Amino acid sequence: MAYVAARGGEQAILQAETLYQQLNGSPDAAFIRALEQLMPYLVDRVMGEGSLYAPQLAALALAQTGGDLYEAVLLLRAYRSTQPRLAYAEPVAQEHIHTVRRISAAFKDIPGGQVLGPTLDYSHRILRTELLDEQHQASEDETPQTDAEYPATNGRLPPVADWLRSNRLVAPLAEQDAPAPGELPDVTRDPIAFPAPRAHRLQSLSRADTGGVLALGYSSMRGYGLAHPTVNEVRLGYADVVLRHPLSGVPFSAGRMRVSHAEIVNSAADGLELGFAATIGWNEVKTIAAAMLDVEMNKPTPHPAHAEEFVLYHTEPVEASGFCIHYKLPHYVTFASALDNVRRVAAGGDEPEQG
Repeated sequence: MAYVAARGGEQAILQAETLYQQLNGSPDAAFIRALEQLMPYLVDRVMGEGSLYAPQLAALALAQTGGDLYEAVLLLRAYRSTQPRLAYAEPVAQEHIHTVRRISAAFKDIPGGQVLGPTLDYSHRILRTELLDEQHQASEDETPQTDAEYPATNGRLPPVADWLRSNRLVAPLAEQDAPAPGELPDVTRDPIAFPAPRAHRLQSLSRADTGGVLALGYSSMRGYGLAHPTVNEVRLGYADVVLRHPLSGVPFSAGRMRVSHAEIVNSAADGLELGFAATIGWNEVKTIAAAMLDVEMNKPTPHPAHAEEFVLYHTEPVEASGFCIHYKLPHYVTFASALDNVRRVAAGGDEPEQG
C-alpha cells in the first residue's frame, strides 16, 4: 500500500481535538473515581485486555477516550510499556484465591459447595427507570462496597478438576517442578511462534478482545466446532500478589487483585478433556469462551476456531483495531490506481493491471 503524508494539518488537528473536548466534556477526578466504583466490570475488561491491573488508570483511560474500549486498552498498554519490571510474583493456586463466586454446571454438589456470590444471572432484565428520577435515593443494599469490604469465603475451595482426577475421570497431572516465574515465556516480550507454548496461549487468551473471543467461542458452541462442553467451574475472587523479599527471600503479599477463571469439561474419544482460561478482573463470559477455545484449538478440521494461529492473532484487540483504523489514513495513490483500472476496463481497454 502507498500512503500520502498529510501536511499543513496541525492546526486542523488541534481544532478537531478541541471540538472533541467541547462535545464530550473534560472528566475530573471525581468522575474517574465514580467510574471506577460504579462500573467495575467495564474497568476490569480494560485492565484484562490492557494486561495491567490498575483500576484507577483503567477508569482514567475510559474517561479520557469517552468510553472507546479499544482506545482505552491502547492507552493502558502504552502506559504499561513505559513502566519497569521490578519483580515477578509467585504463581497463584486456585485453592488459594479468596473466592467470592464459584459455580459448577457439571455437578450439583462440589467440594466446598456452590457459591453464588455477586451476580445478575437470575435477575429480571428490566430497566429500572426510577433511577432516572433525581429524587431517587439509593438503598443501603445498593451502596457500592470496596474490595476490602467485600465478603469472601472462609477456607480454601479446591478446584473441581482435582475431584475429577481423584475419581479417575480425568488423567492425572504429570509430576514436574514448577518453573521459576521469571523463566516463563512472556507474550509481551517474545513473539509468538506456532505451535505456541501453553504459556503464550493462555496469556494471549487472557488479554484477548472479549468480543472476538466470544464470537469464535460461540461459533464452536452452536455447532461449527467439535466440542459441546459443560462448565466445570467458574470462579471469581481476589488473589494475593505474593512477592519474595529481595534480601531475605521471605514471601509477602504486596496487595490483592480481582481475578477470574473458568474451566470447561468436554467428552473426548479417550475420556474427558479440560479447557482452561483466566484473566485479571472479573469477566465470566470471556473466560468461558476462552476455555472453550483452549479445547478447540488444533483440532483437525478447517473451522477457524480450531486454528491456533487464527484464534490468537485475530483476537488481539490492539493489533486488530489498529489495522482497521489505519484505513482512515490517506490511500489516495492506491485508490487512484484502482480507479485507473476501472476506467480502463469500462473503456474496453486491456485487462486490469495487477498491483
